[in-house]
Amino acid sequence: MRHNNSGRKLGRNPSHRKALFRNMAKALLTHGSIHTTEAKAKELRGVVEPLITLSRRADVHARRQAYRVLGSHQLVQQLFADIGPRFPGIPGGSTHWTKPALPRPRRAAPP
Repeated sequence: MRHNNSGRKLGRNPSHRKALFRNMAKALLTHGSIHTTEAKAKELRGVVEPLITLSRRADVHARRQAYRVLGSHQLVQQLFADIGPRFPGIPGGSTHWTKPALPRPRRAAPP
């Protein structure tokens, strides 16, 4: 039974999920938007929104915590200099996902 176990497994083991969300968070912060499935997008919010909240604090500890997830000094600099100031007083909800108009090509899987 999965009582009080939150989060989707997405058919991956824990280390693969961690790597998947790190890579997706890097891509999202680099490009501004990504194309992925609905389940992955909903789970990615739990990784990216705390990073944006960290970026509003401009201290060394917050930068080190962001670096633990992103693993790139350039991306941490971009997060704290460009992305964080866009959301000054917003407590959350800085990421949005939309369903694509067309289904995924050559698959019957949901978008």
